[in-house]
Amino acid sequence: MPGILVGIDGSSHSRRALEWAINEAAVRQVPLTVLTVQQAITGFWGAPVVYPGDADLAEHARKVAQEETDQALDKLGAGSRPPAVAVLATIGAPAEEILKAAEDADMIVVGSRGAGGFKKLLMGSVSSGVAHHSRRPVVIVPSDIS
Repeated sequence: MPGILVGIDGSSHSRRALEWAINEAAVRQVPLTVLTVQQAITGFWGAPVVYPGDADLAEHARKVAQEETDQALDKLGAGSRPPAVAVLATIGAPAEEILKAAEDADMIVVGSRGAGGFKKLLMGSVSSGVAHHSRRPVVIVPSDIS
């Protein structure tokens, strides 16, 4: 997917990343892909295990991500929007799924921390994993930007 890919999870950090990515995609006039990942349980051998209800949870997460994206876009005028916006959901390990989806992206955007984890960490495991393993430019949006 050429353009900018932003990973969101409903946290305030990812909301800021979404807003930043929307603005950047609009300035660059490139498509924006919004991706949310339904966390899969890690099995005994380290691979994600998908259970029957996970697809329903992923679809619910996609709908929530679509609403969040629509709200962020509604704050902007028609001339301040990216040319195209797609909202997707998948199941798996978030950092791995973001990297997979961003194979052809021009840039990856994530928040500094997500919905889980420890409050005092500067970077969460997903943003850290994406930054360390990406072959694309990565923007990690801090929580305290204005």
